[in-house]
Amino acid sequence: MTLYIRRESSKLWKRFCSEITTEIGLLAENWKYLLAGLICQYIHGLAAKGVHYIHRPGPTLQDLGFFLLPELGQERSYISETVFTSVFVSFFLWTFHPFILKTKKIYTVLIWCRVLAFLVACQFLRVITFYSTQLPGPNYHCREGSKVSTLPWPKSALEVLEINPHGVMYGCGDLIFSSHMIFTLVFVRTYQKYGTKRFIKLFGWLIAIVQSLLIIASRKHYSVDVVVAWYTVNLVVFCIDKKLPELPDRTAVLLPVITKDRTKEENHKLLNGNGVDPADWRPRAQVNGKIDSNSVHTDNSMNGA
Repeated sequence: MTLYIRRESSKLWKRFCSEITTEIGLLAENWKYLLAGLICQYIHGLAAKGVHYIHRPGPTLQDLGFFLLPELGQERSYISETVFTSVFVSFFLWTFHPFILKTKKIYTVLIWCRVLAFLVACQFLRVITFYSTQLPGPNYHCREGSKVSTLPWPKSALEVLEINPHGVMYGCGDLIFSSHMIFTLVFVRTYQKYGTKRFIKLFGWLIAIVQSLLIIASRKHYSVDVVVAWYTVNLVVFCIDKKLPELPDRTAVLLPVITKDRTKEENHKLLNGNGVDPADWRPRAQVNGKIDSNSVHTDNSMNGA
């Protein structure tokens, strides 16, 4: 048992080291795209914080989803955040599965370059929408009477440039597009194309639907924010995916063309009744492990005599 564990650990370590070498090479070629994607995530955070300064609370807009779905309440708002965190962590861990598992279909660096491209395009459209029209936020901390419904005017430029994690969770004004749905749908669509487990694909779409309903029931967004995210994210991902080069499939094993052609030729001879030359069946004399082609001619000459 100990020998088996040691052998498997050695294989896992070799696989991990081999994957590290491969991914480092890909990172050296594509680090600019990853860095640009991360910078755009920071800019998106700044934009969401900026619209919080100009947010003005007001009466909650009439919403069909608010009438149809029961309100979870402020004390149960953690449910939608828990679901979203589970989706985010699960997808993040899945992108690193080639370092451990034998079934490798993706490269971690290349898949994140693709995911960040989808996120940046969707978030760019999102920033345009919530700066074009400011709506009163439906969330509890964005309503009239709340002290954090509008951020106090910044005292320095450094205060504007810093991203407060508390502010990310309790932002106001970044509506007409759900940020959580952008991430969820991008992750689910990416696994739909590059994942291997059909059950997980179906489960991912089910979680996306549940996440949509929880966002509305938690009053974090209006129904229109979720609806716009559903058709916009899918459309953006579809269009960008057509423009980007296809990722190499690591599971594809290509056979040599010459072997395939040779097999077809031999099968064709057998079907036509033309078998292989009987001379090829005769044993060859070997000298020092090599086939002596002259022995075949010698045998034929002796049989003729």
